Amino acid sequence: MQLAIVNPIFVVGEFALQIFMAAVVLLRKGNRPQVAMAWMVVVLAVPIVGVIAYLLVGETRFGAIRMRRHAKIISEVDCAANHSHQDSRTRHFQLEPPQHQIAAVCQLASHCLPLAGNKVWLSGDSQEVINRMCDDIDKSKLHAHLLTYIYLNDKAGQQVAAALLRAAHRGVSCRVLVDGVGSKNFLRSGLRKQLQQGGVQVCEALRVNMLRFMISRLDMRNHRKILVTDGIVGWTGSQNIAEAGFAPKAKYAPWVDCSVRVEGPLVKELQMIFIEDWYMESQEDLDDVLKIEPAFQSDGVIAQSFATGPNFANDAVTQLIQSAVQIANEEIVLTTPYFVPDYATLSALAVAARRGVRVHLVVPARNDSMWVRLASRSLYRNLLECGVRIHEFQKGLLHAKTIVVDRSTAIVTSVNLDRRSFELNFEVGIMVYNADFAGQLRYLQSKYMEDSAEIHMEQWAQRRWFDRLVDNAGGLLSPLL
Repeated sequence: MQLAIVNPIFVVGEFALQIFMAAVVLLRKGNRPQVAMAWMVVVLAVPIVGVIAYLLVGETRFGAIRMRRHAKIISEVDCAANHSHQDSRTRHFQLEPPQHQIAAVCQLASHCLPLAGNKVWLSGDSQEVINRMCDDIDKSKLHAHLLTYIYLNDKAGQQVAAALLRAAHRGVSCRVLVDGVGSKNFLRSGLRKQLQQGGVQVCEALRVNMLRFMISRLDMRNHRKILVTDGIVGWTGSQNIAEAGFAPKAKYAPWVDCSVRVEGPLVKELQMIFIEDWYMESQEDLDDVLKIEPAFQSDGVIAQSFATGPNFANDAVTQLIQSAVQIANEEIVLTTPYFVPDYATLSALAVAARRGVRVHLVVPARNDSMWVRLASRSLYRNLLECGVRIHEFQKGLLHAKTIVVDRSTAIVTSVNLDRRSFELNFEVGIMVYNADFAGQLRYLQSKYMEDSAEIHMEQWAQRRWFDRLVDNAGGLLSPLL
């Protein structure tokens, strides 16, 4: 029997490649030690496969051409003139000192100032949201702009499509922008063709193709959810264009979402986010639409929008969430379907609990991502030891992404508390600085907690050794998820 002789040149080359890639990881990820260590282990332990994996998903590559195009769009659209509002009353207000702190961080994310005079309406009922969205589209006279991560060809998708077709038939300019991965089935469907034949423009965000695979990461997605009609009504939150039953993953249903309808100056900011994304993908300049000034609502509230993404300010989300945790004096409640935060956010939650803040974290008991669920559960023990109260939602997949601070400041967003939302996805959200609205959202969160099972330290410590092993093994992957 002959022994296989390994070519020494191959061995030396493989070793050199490992050392080179380890150096690349340290240079590129050194400011995040946990992430750097995880990738170092992958690159060194699984030489060829690890290097390929890092090249595919280890870097936040957006593509030089898209970066230049986006910089051009930002300079043309996201300018001071478009953020300004003719009604000076939008800036006549006083925030509490903690709110002023988080507003400053929010402004850094997307240049939007807090604006007074916004009427906001909250709903945690998916069908109610779809119905009211369709009502707004039916009332539109100028345009209807829809941006969504997932568009399903189900009852909800057909209902929205019918409203868009009716609007287009009336002469309304209808534009639909959907993510290339989240809505891949819709993009190939007859429903898309029906919309286009009826006069609705449909565009794919972050198209998936071989060229893009070579120059940027395919898992960078547009995760935003926005609807703007006539420049005077806006929607955002976690609601995709899909029924709560969510047919592709029906065994986790219902998906429980939370959305906000806005009238007032903030609608212009949501419009701007849509226009930037639409311009990026279609090269159609809609700058004239920003000349519409939404009316100041005299009985409205102070609100602020934010938009983040991997091509700019990709640490803005973590800074915003950490600021929300840090300004909490009495209580902070967070709901999220995916909980795999970075170390700084995790530490902020633990410190807040230790200094006496009531910290509630509400997550789904069953998750459509096994690895995310395992990674999340690996974090429970440290949080519980610090006094964080963890609630696992039992009645479906809690998809609402919300934060309430001291029952006075509320955040409704598309952002998950995971690294994908923090570093890879394009996200959007609004902050509302109003106790009444925060109270409404806090009530909705309390209903989520009523439908949850709270995890207690004693119970958690008594889990089987195998369960602890599996969870902690999943936790090792958290820097890579």
